Amino acid sequence: MPDKLTQYRSKRAPGRTPEPIPDAPSGTPGGNAFVIQEHHARSLHWDLRLERDGVLVSWAVPKGLPADPDTNHLAVHTEDHPMEYLTFHGEIPKGEYGGGSMSVWDTGTYETEKWSDREVKVVLNGERASGRFVLFRTRGKNWMIHRMGSAVRDPFPGLAPMEPTPRSRPPRDVSAYAFEFAWGGRRLLVPIDGGRTEAAGEHPWLRGLAESFGSRTAVLDGELVTLGGAELLVFYDLLYDDGHTLTGEPYTVRRAALEALDLTGAHWQTAPSWPGDLAPVRQAARDQGLPGVVAKRLDSPYEPGPSKHWLFLKS
Repeated sequence: MPDKLTQYRSKRAPGRTPEPIPDAPSGTPGGNAFVIQEHHARSLHWDLRLERDGVLVSWAVPKGLPADPDTNHLAVHTEDHPMEYLTFHGEIPKGEYGGGSMSVWDTGTYETEKWSDREVKVVLNGERASGRFVLFRTRGKNWMIHRMGSAVRDPFPGLAPMEPTPRSRPPRDVSAYAFEFAWGGRRLLVPIDGGRTEAAGEHPWLRGLAESFGSRTAVLDGELVTLGGAELLVFYDLLYDDGHTLTGEPYTVRRAALEALDLTGAHWQTAPSWPGDLAPVRQAARDQGLPGVVAKRLDSPYEPGPSKHWLFLKS
């Protein structure tokens, strides 16, 4: 019987990688374990591994498992991995095959509905990955993975940005508002899905931000500004988070969710906000030469286009 781990071993050298390199295949008592690993290698992807005949049959899935049955994801068939990979996590040294950090994203058991050379249909029973999936071969090592059944997350909102309404006088009840700087930059909505964002096409440095989200989905609202001669993206709202639309939630809920992301990087940050405190914010905007202040009602939902819930007050 051929050794199913020959290819795996040929790509790895003991002592140069922390990965397990067993002498022979093994198996679990039930023979139906699976693991999904988040792999920050040359490009972010997820590795789906299904136990089969003492090894883990593996696919690299660049965008992760599809959440919507209307969208299939690429799954590249790779070499079989040893069963010890069920719990493997750590840093594969740069320069080695698959170099980068790897963590266990989910693990559990699965049920086989069909298994052939061209089609694998399974039911995953994990904490984060559950439901029926089918992998089908398209060409060579390239397969596709399809979710069967209903979507497991809300669809992305297709919105225009919410815009403030100019106003000469501040609102009477300042305690009902949060006050933020009007930056005078260019508005940018940033959708993030599968560790990637379309916005990176114009701004390649956003790839790092998107990869930091891993499998977490999001739509961020912000503004491109130039501070100290450097381009910076300041975020001040969150429209979608981890599979759930937030546009109907009040500003306070969206703001708390945005701050929980702790978005701080060389090219991006979370914009400051001061509830119920207009005078010092307006003075700071004047001192910094900013156009003004935006007053945002604490109980307001996110509305596309001009809104009376957001007010622009000149410095």
